[in-house]
Amino acid sequence: MNIKSLLIGSAAALVAFSGAQAADAIVAAEPEAVEYVKVCDAFGTGYFYIPGTETCLKIAGLVRVQADFGKDVDGQSDFNTWALARVNFTAKNDTELGALTSFIEFEGGADEYDGVGISPNGAGNGVSLRQAYIDIAGVRAGWFYSWWDDDLSGDTDALSSHSKFAAVQYTYTGESFSAGLSVEELEHGKAGSYSTTAGATTYTPGVVDGYDVGVTGMLSGAFGPVKATLLASYDIDAEEYAVRGIATAAIGPGTLGFAAAYASGTNQYYAVSEWTVAAEYAFKATDKLTITPGAQYFGDVGFKAPDAYQVGLTLDYAVTAGLAAKAQVTYYDEDKADGVTTGYLRIQRDF
Repeated sequence: MNIKSLLIGSAAALVAFSGAQAADAIVAAEPEAVEYVKVCDAFGTGYFYIPGTETCLKIAGLVRVQADFGKDVDGQSDFNTWALARVNFTAKNDTELGALTSFIEFEGGADEYDGVGISPNGAGNGVSLRQAYIDIAGVRAGWFYSWWDDDLSGDTDALSSHSKFAAVQYTYTGESFSAGLSVEELEHGKAGSYSTTAGATTYTPGVVDGYDVGVTGMLSGAFGPVKATLLASYDIDAEEYAVRGIATAAIGPGTLGFAAAYASGTNQYYAVSEWTVAAEYAFKATDKLTITPGAQYFGDVGFKAPDAYQVGLTLDYAVTAGLAAKAQVTYYDEDKADGVTTGYLRIQRDF
């Protein structure tokens, strides 16, 4: 056998061997297609499509840490620190009646002292439903904050007594004004309270002894730099009404706010006093810092004759994107009583 024949034979054997090995090789399966979350920009930022649907979902919330101060602020000492977390889910999709919206918000708070967990609203440790409602074609139905919750921007004022109800409301929105009507379920009874016995602080839940209906009307408009909102509510069971007006105007480097309220008697909407007036100026000191001094006068506090006033200052500072700090102090003085100073320091992360 010559060298040429040997080379040809070796090559043929190698090809045959390689073919056998290729036939016996394990071939990896092709990966299945993965359906990634798709951004939904039809309703603003933060929404994404729920896979397999045309519904857009947005998840948001906040984490807040706050220290309150004031005389016996927690029943035992002059300061108290607590934490709170909220998470909410907004789902939207287009329909022949317009956008259909559902909103769900949960809240959990903790305030630990003496081994007792008490949240800032007295609900105890754990998670509770804060709001839940459905919106479509200007109609909102569910459990949510009413127009009475929309007060001045600073934290010095007291312009509502109760602002969250199970309700059905309709809002008409035009180019420069809006009008609405809301029918609300009102709870009557004894409010919850804190008490201290032998150095231990406990919370006693409120007692509801009945339900009835209230009605609220709203008018709001914008006139150049001025915005104004008027509310009028009637508590059917109490047979009393409350009205409130708020106006704001962009003036100079900030916004001037003015408010006034009147109640015919004790009712679920405003029962702090028979009448009140309040004012503030939200001064935009820098891009990050807003300074808001405010003052309020109360006539016939609790419908029991004494008048009172309070003055305060709120500082809002944007630390960075999504993180803000707030400091607030208020001095309250009522006729024939000692003045009281209260306030808080807060840091909050929104997402």
